[in-house]
Amino acid sequence: MAGPCVFCDIVRAEVPAHVVHQDARVFAFLDHSPLLHGHTLVLLREHVDSLDDLSDEQTATLFAAVRRMSIAVQRGLGAEGSLVVTNTRVSQSVPHVHVHVVPRRKGDGLFSQKMLWRRLAYESDAQAKEIALKIRAAYAAIER
Repeated sequence: MAGPCVFCDIVRAEVPAHVVHQDARVFAFLDHSPLLHGHTLVLLREHVDSLDDLSDEQTATLFAAVRRMSIAVQRGLGAEGSLVVTNTRVSQSVPHVHVHVVPRRKGDGLFSQKMLWRRLAYESDAQAKEIALKIRAAYAAIER
């Protein structure tokens, strides 16, 4: 890693975040500027710059958690589906591999005809905490 990493700081609890899940290998929290409310970032605790740099074992660990998080976001928020995406270097604003899990509903307006992503803000810290709690509970209820 070339310099400080905000995601490593979040994992170490040096920067506040609405944590949705954490275990020995994986960490997940609400995106502070979500595409839709409930937009969650899933990453390994261990710093790895990009998807291309993951070992097969790290990939399996990360995407097992991503799969569970997709289910949790849908169940916890009553979403009809989810969008799961990761950027590799281009548009990767933080060079710590992470996967976006975004709850989806028909007609949610996420994509325009030009594939533009619009970002939202949470109305309050309390709203973000409530959403994180719902996803956390649903994530814990999903069998591995």
